[in-house]
Amino acid sequence: MAISRATSTRVPVAVLGATGYTGVELLRLLAGHPAIELAFLSSEQYRERSVAEIYPFLRGAVEATLQAPEPAAIAAAADIVLSALPHGAAAPLVADVVRRGRRVIDLSADFRLHDARVYARWYGEHPAPDLLAEAVYGLPEIHRARIPGARLVAAPGCYPTGALLGLLPLARAGFIREAVVVDAKSGTTGAGRGAKVEQLFAEVNENVRPYALAGHRHRPEIEQELHAAGTMAPVVFVPHLLPVSRGILSTIYVRVNGKRPPLAELFTEAYAREPFIVLRGEGTPPELREVRGTNRCAIGWYWDAPAEQAVVMTAIDNLGKGAAGQAVQCLNLLLGLPETTGLEAPALAV
Repeated sequence: MAISRATSTRVPVAVLGATGYTGVELLRLLAGHPAIELAFLSSEQYRERSVAEIYPFLRGAVEATLQAPEPAAIAAAADIVLSALPHGAAAPLVADVVRRGRRVIDLSADFRLHDARVYARWYGEHPAPDLLAEAVYGLPEIHRARIPGARLVAAPGCYPTGALLGLLPLARAGFIREAVVVDAKSGTTGAGRGAKVEQLFAEVNENVRPYALAGHRHRPEIEQELHAAGTMAPVVFVPHLLPVSRGILSTIYVRVNGKRPPLAELFTEAYAREPFIVLRGEGTPPELREVRGTNRCAIGWYWDAPAEQAVVMTAIDNLGKGAAGQAVQCLNLLLGLPETTGLEAPALAV
């Protein structure tokens, strides 16, 4: 049931694709957000059923009925829309809602790449190319100043978030001149909630495997933001699947010929005031359980002198800082609220 704007002082928000892993994480976070009202929730698969029927843990917190994602109804119910629809399916609907005057945070890949030709190479022809240049890449640590005024925010992919937060301080300082290697490992929720043989318990349990070796769709996203930071160096990106539900651990290798980079200085300068960045430095390396269920990114590093390489490690929750948490952080920026609003809970350590 949509909530009337006349009966609430909170901002009405829609969540599209509310029953996927990212969508339900958005509901978990937004159910306790002090400034928003969940005014419209959509699901093609479960339309006309209550959210609590699909996810009993939300009973008493989110009792809305799921509806079809019809643009006119969405625009009538909500001021801000968070879309957790899959790539390809998101773009036409997002474009329609934006043109109806609503602000959108899109969590698919549909508006992350600025060049329609690059998008076409990885995803197919773009259905709304006129919005690509306008969309703001929703990584606040890079584009904080642009997000509050955006009509359309493209929330980053989970792998690029972990990789970019580890690479950008080095890229901005001019230390990345050669190909960088990103060895990233993700939990199974990164592949979505759809049934897939390779995601079955017996296939994943007690197993780790690389995939998408011919090229992962997140690679051009990483390279786009690195190019904007001043380096044209290519990225060797190898993702792996871990037998865990959530989290991404990335180990990044940056070869530096010549002077050793002042790693502690670079990362402190970049992130000391960032509310969701935890700098581990050369001490205890980051691990998944310290970020599970949070919007945090933990970063560690060390200098491998014989190889003349900086090794940077980042840990995020792929459903948190890699998706829903980051979207709520961007939502807070759109609303002029402290970025930590609704995101203060500690990690799910066990």
